[in-house]
Amino acid sequence: MSKYFSFELQHIEKHTGARAGIFHTPHGDIPTPVYMPVGTQATVKGVLPKDLKQAGSSIILSNTYHLFERPGDELIKNAGGLHKFMNWDGPILTDSGGFQVFSLAKLNKITDDGVYFNSSIDGRKHYFTPEKAIAIQENLGADIIMAFDECSEYGFTHEQAEEAMRRTGVWLERCAAAKTRPDQALFPIVQGNLYADLRLQSLEICKRYAADGIAIGGLSVGEPKPLMYEMLDVLRPHLPEDVPRYLMGVGSPDCLVEGVMRGVDMFDCVLATRIARNGTAFTSHGKVVARNGKYKEDFTPIDDNCSCYCCANYTKAYIRHLINVNEMLSAMLLSLHNITFLHKLMADMREAIFADSLPDFAARFYAEYGKI
Repeated sequence: MSKYFSFELQHIEKHTGARAGIFHTPHGDIPTPVYMPVGTQATVKGVLPKDLKQAGSSIILSNTYHLFERPGDELIKNAGGLHKFMNWDGPILTDSGGFQVFSLAKLNKITDDGVYFNSSIDGRKHYFTPEKAIAIQENLGADIIMAFDECSEYGFTHEQAEEAMRRTGVWLERCAAAKTRPDQALFPIVQGNLYADLRLQSLEICKRYAADGIAIGGLSVGEPKPLMYEMLDVLRPHLPEDVPRYLMGVGSPDCLVEGVMRGVDMFDCVLATRIARNGTAFTSHGKVVARNGKYKEDFTPIDDNCSCYCCANYTKAYIRHLINVNEMLSAMLLSLHNITFLHKLMADMREAIFADSLPDFAARFYAEYGKI
């Protein structure tokens, strides 16, 4: 057992099997279930670290591929690591860069050895291997690091998905062998697209490397939500009980509720800050598109059930004005609100898990928020 990481499973909700726990890490404890804001470029866009903490953030993410490109992982290492570089003293998770390699870059060649690709920034040719992904993440110094994986696209044939799943397993073994820092938890990533047999094969491979946690990747990449839930239902009875379960790239309120009810502990997504920059807010009554004309003289807060700085001090009319005159403050306020909203949603579900009342909570949530 690692002296740096442990997962304390505190309660299992009797109706759904949803879990409440605490993940102990070198930079602090993470109450679960948890939503993790994404700071792709070593910052959560538009939100100060002190405000993230006040909003309830216990862990944030950064992206290996983007930080490798700019400013460079060696520079961050020389700065004292990512925590010091970005002035965040809580836990950090870095993804492996695998998803960005496949989604952003023009690929030249994928083999079991590694991936040749062109930079999405300046076109330079790079070569990523499992060993390189681990080395970069060790330079960054995050608490949780991810195995290098191949995320197969929605619509892949069984044969194509099987090849990507097999390669992910090969790379996982190499990632585990390359890892040298005991103060970093390596999470393997279950792949297999929307094929139950491949998902279960991948899970069995991943279990051998899931000492500190396990991730589910390749979902929420364009498939209908019911298909994602179906894959979670397939995996759920076979997932390890004694480590955190992380569903990658999922962060809409309804998906968080559905994921928690299926036994998932950790989630991340850029959605909260991305839609904020487009003038949209999550609220307890559904989405509010603050740029809409109907809010021109609406002097009520974005969400009357929220006590964040935005809702406590500003109105929809003011936020709409900021959006219309291109003031960056609108994105900052809405980003802070959306992150606060998701943290409160997770905290409320955690409370409902302890009370064995999660189905009732979900029914009330959907009655107000509506299914998306």
